[in-house]
Amino acid sequence: MNLVRALGSVGGLTLASRVLALVRDTLQAAYIGASFASDAFFVAFRLPNMFRALFAEGAFASAFIPLFNQKVGENGDLAPAIAFAERALAWLFPILAAMTALMILAAWPLTWVLAGGFERQQPSASDFAFAVTLSRITIPYLFLISLASLLGGILNSLDRFWVNAAAPILLNVSMVSALWFLHGDPYETARVQAWAVTAGGALQFGWLVLACRSAGVKLRLRLPKLDDDVKRLLKLIVPAAAGAGAAQINLAISTALAGWLLAEGSISAINYADRVNQLPLGMIGIGLGTILLPTVTRLLRKGDDAQAMETQNRGIELALFLTLPAAAAFVFAAEPIVQGLFQRGQFDATDTIRTGWVLSAFSIGLPSYVLVKVLTPGFYARADTKTPVRLAMISIAVNIAGNLVLIPTVGIIGSALSTALSSSLNVAMLYSTLRKRGHFTADAQLRRRIPRLTVAALAMGGVLYFIKPWFVPYTQGSLLMTLPALAVLVGIGVAIYAVACFATGAFRPADIKALIRRRSTD
Repeated sequence: MNLVRALGSVGGLTLASRVLALVRDTLQAAYIGASFASDAFFVAFRLPNMFRALFAEGAFASAFIPLFNQKVGENGDLAPAIAFAERALAWLFPILAAMTALMILAAWPLTWVLAGGFERQQPSASDFAFAVTLSRITIPYLFLISLASLLGGILNSLDRFWVNAAAPILLNVSMVSALWFLHGDPYETARVQAWAVTAGGALQFGWLVLACRSAGVKLRLRLPKLDDDVKRLLKLIVPAAAGAGAAQINLAISTALAGWLLAEGSISAINYADRVNQLPLGMIGIGLGTILLPTVTRLLRKGDDAQAMETQNRGIELALFLTLPAAAAFVFAAEPIVQGLFQRGQFDATDTIRTGWVLSAFSIGLPSYVLVKVLTPGFYARADTKTPVRLAMISIAVNIAGNLVLIPTVGIIGSALSTALSSSLNVAMLYSTLRKRGHFTADAQLRRRIPRLTVAALAMGGVLYFIKPWFVPYTQGSLLMTLPALAVLVGIGVAIYAVACFATGAFRPADIKALIRRRSTD
């Protein structure tokens, strides 16, 4: 498999989804701003969104896919694998239904925990009741997206990566449409957004049902039967979810502590900054994780350990090549980016400064957020879900401690900085464990390129820092004015990074020629 081509397909669709999500948040910033209404919505969206990451991008991407691939018979016979998927669905459906019902009933304490009780915001009883109502509206998304994740895992195992990658676009289409056509006062707009979340989950589930049927996969709902395969899946699924979702858990903890320790609008600032940070993370991290897990699993199944290690080396190389410049841009030029995307309507200059600082702090950990997605398949492909969760728990503990120390010291920046540092610690532990076990070794090409890519990214970031004042007058006003200015700023950054990569020797003309030859023969 051509890793670059596969990432181009999955990453392109994921990028389209994240761009729509950015449009969504741009509209939300204009119509709701960084207020209690937006804080309430972000808290309500945090719960199902966290479970989306835990189940859709975590548990089923980590536990289900390797087991499904192992069930594929000789000559690609899917019948045993589909039978296994039906047995998994027989347990998944009632468990999810019960969990969803329980969470709807427990929406009040869940909202309180995720918002830190909005301790510093001191909402009225009616305001807090509004936040709880939004949570009850969005919770069914958990049920829908978790079922969709099972179908998406099957499609990924069949190398139909693009179909699953396209599904999140429907969620953002639903939310953007609701904002555009049904916005009103901030509270009413937040309520409409909550309903759009659940509607988007239904669209995603329907899309994947149709895609599976077109691939010849039709799952029947059976009575639950606890056989050895299902026991193994259930045993793997919980630690897989926690391990793969460490970043989301860290963000949820940071959000809750922000609601407890910081003023109104802080939760919104964290979420707006995270949305910008999600653009490269979604395109690169989720794309690479989606592709690497089934690929590495198949290679290990064939006994081709050397090719599996080569695939992971190139995955890390590609991840750093794409994320290091994005991180540098967000660190050195956060303010014009946030200003151009969000500053209008209810979102003012103070919100821009606050969100820009948070984005800079978040982006320090951007490479590590992506590398977690690249390194964890080395464990999951070997059916080891316990080690990543153990390491993730350590990083989560560090994040909590960091929040408690840094928020009182440096304010809202401390929340994002703690998340970034804990993610970097997680990557260091994952890499060290794989290396000690002999499951991963950085080859000479990767070792040569990492410092050169870092220097190229810093050079680009330094130039952006000095030229960003020229762009500030053009990143204020309507999107029609600000987006071209941001496009020029990004274009300058890309050009500088490309020149710096060749100047430092991170990439050479021969590398580009080899890539073109490889693509032409695939």
